[in-house]
Amino acid sequence: NKKGTELLLGVDALGLHIYDPDNRLTPKISFPWNEIRNISYSDKEFTIKPLDKKIDVFKFNSSKLRVNKLILQLCIGNHDLFMRRRKADSLEVQQMKAQAREEKARKQMERQRLAREKQMREEAERTRDELERRLMQLKEEATMANEALMRSEETADLLAEKAQITEEEAKLLAQKAAEAEQEMQRIKATAIRTEEEKRLMEQKVLEAEMLALKMAEESERRAKEAEQLKQDLQEARDSERRAKQKLLEITSKSSYTQSMNSSTTALPTDLPSFNLINESLSFDFKDTDMKRLSMEIEKEKVEYMEKSKHLQEQLNELKTEIEALKLKERETALDILHNENTSRGSSKHNTIKKV
Repeated sequence: NKKGTELLLGVDALGLHIYDPDNRLTPKISFPWNEIRNISYSDKEFTIKPLDKKIDVFKFNSSKLRVNKLILQLCIGNHDLFMRRRKADSLEVQQMKAQAREEKARKQMERQRLAREKQMREEAERTRDELERRLMQLKEEATMANEALMRSEETADLLAEKAQITEEEAKLLAQKAAEAEQEMQRIKATAIRTEEEKRLMEQKVLEAEMLALKMAEESERRAKEAEQLKQDLQEARDSERRAKQKLLEITSKSSYTQSMNSSTTALPTDLPSFNLINESLSFDFKDTDMKRLSMEIEKEKVEYMEKSKHLQEQLNELKTEIEALKLKERETALDILHNENTSRGSSKHNTIKKV
């Protein structure tokens, strides 16, 4: 200024502002565009004339003439924009703005429609994938059930054959025991009276009795084994009946899944189909073990999620503290001054309103 004090001039959309070099945030003097009557310069002297004649004319000197020309160009441009923003739009501009708004609304509706179609297509694809996965799972279960059925049939045939062989052996042993008993009776009837012959006959009778006793024990053991095999065969048949019921349940689930698939989403026509054999099954599905295993896995998953959440909270707290320390280290003198002005409630716009 005329006293030789260094000043800073700011030109913006609100007007002209004079700042102290030590404080570039709060202007000392402000001249809004609607309160400026004239702006001019002569050589290195720049003049700002307010609209109110009671206020003194503000003058300052710049170091170069080129600086004054640049300041005047900036003032003219900002003042033109200030006046243009407050001028009513012409009819053509209003029509163009209305057309632009309609076009924007139409594009927005088109984007929303495309987004809805994309979402519906994604949901349909997810449903199709889920149905395909369920279909493959049912097919695998049916294959396993068929294999179990074949194994159970083979086991039942083997048990039946073994039971038949055991029964035949028991009959043969019983027949031999009866023959031994008859031989013993015949030997006793035809025994000679001499002592030597008696002794031999007694020895033979004793051997025949021991043989008959062994034969009876073997026959009894074979009979017990045959009875046990009959029980095993009955259990195998019961297991086959339970497996058959399980297979029928899987078949009904598969038919229900296929009907639901055909009514909701059009699946590819070349999906592999499978036929379930309505025969006896002996596959015992261990649902209790699967449920217990699922509960243990779910428990471990919940514990892992809780630990992860706790660690994530600690990490976020450390990040917040680090960011706060970094911000405090990067603060300059102007940042501190700005924070002080903000805490006092003083800002550029408040100062302009006061002026």
